[in-house]
Amino acid sequence: MSTPPNPCTLLSMRYLKCVFQPRFSGNQIHATLRNGFRAGKLRSIEARKAQILQLAYLLQDNYERFKQSFASDLGRPSLETAFLELDSTISDCKIAYDRVDRWARTERAPFNINFAAFRPVIRKEPKGVVLSISPFNYPLWLALGPMAPLAAGNAFLIPKYMDSDVVRVVYGAVPETTKLLELPWDHILYTGSGRVAKIVCAAAAKTLSPVSLELGGKSPVVIDPNCDLKTAAKRIMWGKCVNAGQTCVAPDYILVQEDGMDTVVKALKEAHDEFYPSDPAASPDFSHIVNNSHFNRIKGLLDKTSGTIAFGGQTDEAKLFIAPTVVHSVKGEDSLMSEELFGPILPVIPVKNLDEAIKFINDRDHPLALYVFSQDASFKNKVFDNTQSGSAVANDTLVHCALDGLPFGGIGPSGSGYHTQKYTFDMFTHLRASLDSPSWSALSMPAIP
Repeated sequence: MSTPPNPCTLLSMRYLKCVFQPRFSGNQIHATLRNGFRAGKLRSIEARKAQILQLAYLLQDNYERFKQSFASDLGRPSLETAFLELDSTISDCKIAYDRVDRWARTERAPFNINFAAFRPVIRKEPKGVVLSISPFNYPLWLALGPMAPLAAGNAFLIPKYMDSDVVRVVYGAVPETTKLLELPWDHILYTGSGRVAKIVCAAAAKTLSPVSLELGGKSPVVIDPNCDLKTAAKRIMWGKCVNAGQTCVAPDYILVQEDGMDTVVKALKEAHDEFYPSDPAASPDFSHIVNNSHFNRIKGLLDKTSGTIAFGGQTDEAKLFIAPTVVHSVKGEDSLMSEELFGPILPVIPVKNLDEAIKFINDRDHPLALYVFSQDASFKNKVFDNTQSGSAVANDTLVHCALDGLPFGGIGPSGSGYHTQKYTFDMFTHLRASLDSPSWSALSMPAIP
């Protein structure tokens, strides 16, 4: 018997949910899951909670193996893996376990004297068989996190944990995903690029499968020159450097008034030097780029920039290393502004005033996140009130994804739909209207002409 693959190595490939087997059969996978759903295996709350608990045990029991795999696959520091993936996903499981009873409870419709006797209610029912397509950058949180409220997880990797009749995993890429998208799904969640999202949506339209998208884009940072710049620089650099910038809500570029640009760049350099007092290439606290293709894409954008590299810029393809890099005096038509960077490069764009910064943002696709650093309420409100983005965050970066009770999702080109915790549960839940009309109600109903 062959040795089972390392859990994280399997999950860190692109696509999750359904099955891994030597001969891929999308129809067989789909049929198995459909039969499991129709058999009502997860109909009871107790059954769902049992699967949620097993998912948490899967993560807890293999905690160190996951950290080792992330270090191997992404060069990711142990602390980052624990904070960004393992602890947060286990926490999501705990929240789902504690709250799924309440989330799934049938709701009464608002009281109406004319229809009170009908006892109208809203039933919370699972949609059925769903497909989650998740990327490499946060394979645990993005793949397993959305499954926790569904009591879904990974059966093949460690069979003792999950019920393989209701959860499967696909290990593959474009051919396997193409085959899966030919089938009808009760919901599809895709996380990735806008380019691939168009392909997913086009395929889903052929089977009328509903789709939610978590994409990305270029998330801007607007800096008030009068803000707490030392703290702002640390939080911006952390958001850009964590996972080597391979985060869909990482700060993508900075907008700051022209006369404050040099001060901001200096503060960013000081924060960088505090994080990496020696060479970042030798630091155990900095990840590398996922593969050669992404490395060459990012390096190509950096090589073509017309901006000025303030610090960083070092690259090493053999190690898939790109140093944290700040480039100032960048223009809107620069190579670094042509696409989402998804790497540790941070352009700084000078603007004349806040109005120009807002126009710059609005002239581009709505981002997944928008960050403002200011202690001035009117400054923050002016940015938030006059722009659109998936989220609007003041004086921090990234942390909104982990806050209990906040939805995570984009708008327009940055995505559609919301997830994390209850919002994930709601995404995969059908709100089924129901009533029970008493026989005597016909006596009081007006005659139909």
